[in-house]
Amino acid sequence: AMQMIGMNALIDIAHYSERWEDPRCIVLVLNNGDLNEVTWEQRAMSGDPRFEVSQTLPAFPYARYAELLGMKGLRVDDPDRVRDAWEEALAHDGPVLYEAVTDPNMPPLPPQLRFETVRNMTRAFMKGDPAAREIMRHAIRAARQDLTTR
Repeated sequence: AMQMIGMNALIDIAHYSERWEDPRCIVLVLNNGDLNEVTWEQRAMSGDPRFEVSQTLPAFPYARYAELLGMKGLRVDDPDRVRDAWEEALAHDGPVLYEAVTDPNMPPLPPQLRFETVRNMTRAFMKGDPAAREIMRHAIRAARQDLTTR
């Protein structure tokens, strides 16, 4: 979404926020360097591996861009800084862009998977998806954590 219309929307937020009764606004960017929704649709719906040349995004400094527009920009790439950054964003009296660097290989899976989804993702992995090993590692870790919290 940030690549499609979000960049332009930030210009509007920066320009018009001073006219708002309450100019506080936080835009969260989950920056994983990937067109992730499309990547996962390809895996789960078509069984196709990630096509890196069309899915990988160039590095872009979203928080710095927001600062160029006059907004507060926060970039978080360390899980230990998440809470402090949210507190800083919530305490600010104007618009904030909170850029959270995330892992593109963390599966955005629903709590219950349909058979077709698992079958298609398995096909994608078997066709040589470059992130298959990392995705499986995340999925196993999440399942293990889910079992221990029950």
